[in-house]
Amino acid sequence: MTRFRDVLGRFATGVTVVTALEEGLPVGFTCQAFASLSLRPPMVVLAPAKTSTSWPRMVKAGAFCVNILTDAQQALSETFAESGTDKFVDVPWHVGVAGTPVIDGSLAWIECALGAVHDAGDHELVTGRVLELGVGEGNPLVFYRSAYGGLCR
Repeated sequence: MTRFRDVLGRFATGVTVVTALEEGLPVGFTCQAFASLSLRPPMVVLAPAKTSTSWPRMVKAGAFCVNILTDAQQALSETFAESGTDKFVDVPWHVGVAGTPVIDGSLAWIECALGAVHDAGDHELVTGRVLELGVGEGNPLVFYRSAYGGLCR
């Protein structure tokens, strides 16, 4: 397990916060396991942990938003990685065109209809059909070898 984490930790990833509305209230979690999946139709894939307390609440919504974070949003990533807190306190957001919470100031966002959910070890593998998307400004927040960073330009 340690070797596996050490090796895969050398794969730099972007950092996202996945959000949804549960009975009109926002819910979300930090997610690094995210990627594009298909161009036709436009689809994405993500992998929430089975231990997540947020994800089961989000499934009921039938739609979610992947908010790609900027390098200025590290604290936001840390907040949404915690369990049992009100993660949206002091977080500016708005309801997107597809009815999901879009975090203001994100580098980009992708609103999706929930697709298939597959068992994947200690995670679930989730597909999302893209409904709406947009871009903001800034540079991406990057996670590499268990630490946050940015891109050198």
